[in-house]
Amino acid sequence: MTLVDVRTPAEFSGATGYPCDPRQGHIEGAVNLPVEVIVEEDPRPLLIGLGLDLTRPIVAYCHSGQRSEVAARLLRSAGLDAVNYEGSWHEWSRRGD
Repeated sequence: MTLVDVRTPAEFSGATGYPCDPRQGHIEGAVNLPVEVIVEEDPRPLLIGLGLDLTRPIVAYCHSGQRSEVAARLLRSAGLDAVNYEGSWHEWSRRGD
């Protein structure tokens, strides 16, 4: 699968985030493609430009699963196999491993 973080670049880098999360940053191996960009452009060329294999399933995540649900729907409407990670960073940032 391919992990796509649809938060802002600042959230992805850990420069900003939500105080409710024990740590900031992103899931290792994820690529950053903000949902605003997906809304405005065809996501397929953008994802190819990031070096992603579009035949692999895409798992989108954000902070709490709301932006990533929008992104997953847009990716599916573009013909891609995409799902939303509902727990998103809010859940992942609590993992001890």
